[in-house]
Amino acid sequence: MKIASFNINGIKARIGALTDWLREAQPDVALLQEIKSIDENFPREHFEDMGYTVETHGQKSFNGVAILSKLPLEDVTRGLPGDDEDQQARWIEATVMGDKRPVHLCGLYLPNGNPAPGPKYDYKLKWMERLKSRAETLLETEEPFLMAGDYNIIPQDEDAKRPEAWAKDALALPDSRAAFRRIVNLGFTEAFRTRHHGPGHYTFWDYQAGAWNRDDGIRIDHFLLSPQCADLLLDCQIDKDIRGREKPSDHVPIWVELDA
Repeated sequence: MKIASFNINGIKARIGALTDWLREAQPDVALLQEIKSIDENFPREHFEDMGYTVETHGQKSFNGVAILSKLPLEDVTRGLPGDDEDQQARWIEATVMGDKRPVHLCGLYLPNGNPAPGPKYDYKLKWMERLKSRAETLLETEEPFLMAGDYNIIPQDEDAKRPEAWAKDALALPDSRAAFRRIVNLGFTEAFRTRHHGPGHYTFWDYQAGAWNRDDGIRIDHFLLSPQCADLLLDCQIDKDIRGREKPSDHVPIWVELDA
């Protein structure tokens, strides 16, 4: 089972790039972030014609997450528990029925948090506390599950080409990294780091200042696997070359292959 995560930075602007990548990469499931579309305006039929079931949790002009799946989906839910007043569309869950076993998926778009300090950073840290609580609940099931998406977290300095440029950014502040570690330390496996070590691995390059041409990137898109899901891990890769194509997102896809 190949499961990908891709912050597409707007479905309207990126439908061509997303379609090309789906045809090439052939993921069984794609977790999308920043669709920037209400549910009614998402081009559902386009992806259904490609063989995908489509589930969205959209929001006008901002945020928004979605699941595209060639495999059956069950138990689809939307919204991260813990704050009934939170209107931001950043979380979607479903169970995907693999050929061998089901896997529970959580697709997320974690708040950016800038400028920090400030209310947006407070929201980021509170959201991460809610994420930790949801993770603890799902771990109690002892079933294979993963949480994947744009975490807006640079876990360590080696995950940035120029860590000094991000030292005061919400993506790399000590409190942000500590909140991420508290989640990982519940017992999760950070999939990419089981296959790749050291610096030079990125999933995001800013549109400004020639960042892509200078490979001035950061790694902020992650797969966290529960212990039962980590046992199924076969591979994890970043499709870096997508960033150099026409009308790209500022992110690139990251994917795992599971024995499921």
